Amino acid sequence: MIIFNPGMGSKPFYDSAKRELSEVFPEIPIQRLSSDHPIFHSYYDLNQVQYRSGVRQAGYHGTEPWFEGVTINCRTVAVVSRWGLDIGWDAVDDDSLLGYSIESAQKLGVNLLAYATAQRAWAKNLARSLEFVDADSSQAGKFTIAQVIYDGELKTRHTALSVLLHQFNRKTEIPVKFTRRELRLTDPGIFDVPVLYLTGHEDFRFSSPEINSLRQYLQNGGLLIAEACCGRRAFDQAFRREIARVLAGTDLAPLPAAHPVFNLPNPIATVGVTPALAAQLGRRSTTTPVLLGAEAGGHLAVLYSPYGLAGGWELTPNPYSFGYDAPGSLAIGENILFHAITQ
Repeated sequence: MIIFNPGMGSKPFYDSAKRELSEVFPEIPIQRLSSDHPIFHSYYDLNQVQYRSGVRQAGYHGTEPWFEGVTINCRTVAVVSRWGLDIGWDAVDDDSLLGYSIESAQKLGVNLLAYATAQRAWAKNLARSLEFVDADSSQAGKFTIAQVIYDGELKTRHTALSVLLHQFNRKTEIPVKFTRRELRLTDPGIFDVPVLYLTGHEDFRFSSPEINSLRQYLQNGGLLIAEACCGRRAFDQAFRREIARVLAGTDLAPLPAAHPVFNLPNPIATVGVTPALAAQLGRRSTTTPVLLGAEAGGHLAVLYSPYGLAGGWELTPNPYSFGYDAPGSLAIGENILFHAITQ
């Protein structure tokens, strides 16, 4: 993990750090980290921080910490702070400087170290993840799932869908050949695939052409499967907002326990949860799974999980993830796929 600190809040350094990161990671957008990012909660809970008066005089009046980052496989590997941190770590008592207060800077520093340490240990296990790829590259006779490309962090776990498809075939022995594609919603090719998959961590917004295309896709019988990777609130809020734009007048609603997606091929009454979600649930290690749905064109058109699944599909949920454990995630994923190919 690399941390870029703009000395004294230097904007030229901040701008150049972002520019260089875009060169190093051209396919991964650098995004501002929302206040529910685990970096802000790894030791201290820092939804709000204190800034020096110099930051206010520079024109920024927010109260949330301002970090931007590059995230790969649910791990933020590079962090850029907009405002100075070291002047707080070194306890420089000058309120006119462009940085966090001494106390806020020191707490943010502790959180950065706590996050980096925990993620390093977890990443060693993640590195063992395997991608299961069908050697037959032919598209004929295959069931295609297309991952939605959008202006945001679209690939949260690079091998998750591959592992799920492999596990599904091994579990069910259903003779279906899966293949994967990546498409923008404005690509006419989406109308040639039966299922779209959308995931992410942070806020996003569809353009008007994307909204119109997705609406037509869903009304024509397509299925959108979506999940808030790691159970992140920023993506959850954005997804609910964007689906409301796509399907005006139709709300996402919890699917009842009797719905086939909870019963075929795996009967699912409860699932295990990640340690972070267990703590949020009052230290309960299991819970009733939650899936939300919305109809369009007379069929179930959207299946959405507000809790993380992809980490479980890869068999290595992130320690900061609010999601289901690996067995639970795989069981839910298999049922979703079964529903997709039989509806």
